[in-house]
This record gives sequence, structure tokens and C-alpha cells, in this order.
Amino acid sequence: MFLVASCSSVKVTSDYDKTAGFASYKTYAFTQEAMNLPLDDLNKNRIITAVSNELTAKGFTKSEKPDVLIDIKIKTEKQQTATATNSGGYGYGYRYGWGGGFSTTTINYDTYTDGTMFIDMIDVSKNQLVWQGRGTKTIDENASAKKREENLNYAIKQIFATYPPKM
Repeated sequence: MFLVASCSSVKVTSDYDKTAGFASYKTYAFTQEAMNLPLDDLNKNRIITAVSNELTAKGFTKSEKPDVLIDIKIKTEKQQTATATNSGGYGYGYRYGWGGGFSTTTINYDTYTDGTMFIDMIDVSKNQLVWQGRGTKTIDENASAKKREENLNYAIKQIFATYPPKM
């Protein structure tokens, strides 16, 4: 679901283990959970490809004996906002301020979905989480396949902009 987020800003945060040796990490593999994301194959492949491309750009190579494992999780949450609009204000009155009137209040509800992608980096030798990047954005459920791919690439690039951490 995160895949269809608009390319406008993605809220990105990250956290890391200050004792991790990020400079020594050169190889990666995906966890079984990442390879089995609960998405259709098209979108799952888009995510795996985008993450692989970003890792390659950071100097990593895929390996059967990796330094780090990459896990990916996606969470969606329905949100709702309400907007009240007043209209009217017609009425009658008397010369010294006595009067009455009426107005109408209309309440509009907007329901949308926020999606968050978590990308975890796990040190294989310690079996310990050493870095996590998160990106959150409102999902555009009507995006085309091309737009989905562009949006995913953009979001994952933004998440990896925080790696390696500035210590």
C-alpha cells in the first residue's frame, strides 16, 4: 500500500546503534520476511528492486554470506479528518440589537490511508538491529503503475538518504 504514495514529501526518520561498524558493512541479503512481503508480486518486486538499487549506490553488493540482512515491513493506518463549514447567518432584528437568525453547519469527513515503510539493517555477526529507516506518506490509491514505481523509488531513496548515519 505504501507504494502508491505521492512523490511529495515523505516524512523520514531513522535510528541506529552507535557502536555499529557501518564502514565495515559491504554485503547484504534480504530476510525471508522481506522476500515474502504481504503485497502482490508486482509491488513486492518494485520494493526489492528499489532497495537493492539504493544499497548498490551505497557500495553494497548482494551476497550469500552477507555482513547485514535487510528486512522490510509495511504498515498502513486509516485516518479521518473532519472539516466544519458554516453558512448562512440570515436573520431579522430590531433597531436596538434584538434579533435572531440562523446558519447551517456542514461537516465534511475525509478518510485516507497513511503508509509507513520500515527498512531494517541487521548485523549478521551480532544478530542485532544496527540501523532502521522509516518513511511515512499518505497513499494515493489511484496512482498508475508507472507512478507507483516512481513513488516507491523516491520514498526509498529518501529513507536511504539517512544512511550511513552521521556520527
